Amino acid sequence: MKDQLEANQGKFQNPDVTADGAPRARVALTRPKTLWFNTGTLCNIQCVNCYIESSPTNDALVYITAGEVRDFLDQLTARSWPVTEIAFTGGEPFMNPQMIEIARASLERGYDVLILTNAMRPMMRKSMQKGLVALQTAFPGKLTLRISVDHYNPALHDAERGVGAFAKTLEGMQWLRDNGFRMAVAGRSIMADSEAQSRAGYAAFYKEHGFEIDAHDPSMTVLFPEMDTTVEVPEITADCWGILNKSPNDMMCASSRMVVKRRGAARLAVLACTLLPYAPEFELGATLEEAEKDVALNHPHCAKFCVLGGASCSA
Repeated sequence: MKDQLEANQGKFQNPDVTADGAPRARVALTRPKTLWFNTGTLCNIQCVNCYIESSPTNDALVYITAGEVRDFLDQLTARSWPVTEIAFTGGEPFMNPQMIEIARASLERGYDVLILTNAMRPMMRKSMQKGLVALQTAFPGKLTLRISVDHYNPALHDAERGVGAFAKTLEGMQWLRDNGFRMAVAGRSIMADSEAQSRAGYAAFYKEHGFEIDAHDPSMTVLFPEMDTTVEVPEITADCWGILNKSPNDMMCASSRMVVKRRGAARLAVLACTLLPYAPEFELGATLEEAEKDVALNHPHCAKFCVLGGASCSA
C-alpha cells in the first residue's frame, strides 16, 4: 500500500493554495458550540487504529488539571463564546485522577458535559463510580457518556481493542444503564456494512441489553469513517463548497476547539481540531482569543473525515 507521502504527493503543503494553485478552503469560527479538552493520552488499552496513538505508555499529552479547565471556562465567559457543551476525550479520560472534579467544574457553570470513554476498568473503579453517581444526582440530564463500541459484534470489536475488551465495555455500559446515565455510542464505519446495516445492528444490540440509545440518531450513535492517511484524497478548494453543496459553517472547526497539555510545554495549547493533536499547523495559540483565527483545511483528514465524510465529534 502506498504510504502517506506517495498517496498525497505534493498536496497539503501550502496553507493558502492547493497543489494546483487554487485557493485553499478555509473555515472561520462562526458558531462555537463545544470546547474540547484532551485529558491526557494515557489509556488502559492500545487500539490497532487509534488516531491519537493512546496507550498505557504514551503521555505525549499529559493530564490536564481541574484548575486549568476552570481557567479556560473563565476565558469562555470573557470572550462571550456561545458554547453550550464541554467535552472530554483522551486517551481514556477516567485515567485522569481529577476527571470527576474536572467534570464537576464544567457542570457547575451550567454546561452540558460529554465524556468519551471505553467504559472499562478506569471508569469502573469505586472512586470513579462514586463520583459519577454524585454528578448524576447533582446535575441530572446534563452528563452524557459516549462509549466506544467499534462494532456490535464482539469479535470485530475485540479485533480492534484486544481480546475480552467487548465484555468489559458491556459490563461498564450495564452499570451506567442501571444507574440512570445518559449514554451515546461511537462506532466505526469500516466493517464492510452499509450505514443502514450498521445502525440496524446497533439497534438490535441496544434492544438486547436494554440500552436507551437511538441507533438512528447520528448524534447518539456516531459512525466515524476510517482515517487512513495512506489513501489519496482530494484537496478542498474554496470552490468546493459550492460544488459539494456544503457550508464551511457545518465543519467541526467552525464550532469547536480543543485544549491540550503537551508534555514539557510551558503553556497549554488550543487546537483547531480534535483529530490532529500532533500537527503543529493546527495549533492556534495558548488562549481562546488566539484561537479565534480561521483554519486552513490543509490536511488529508480535513478532506476525507470532515468535508467528504461529514463527520462531527460533537454530541
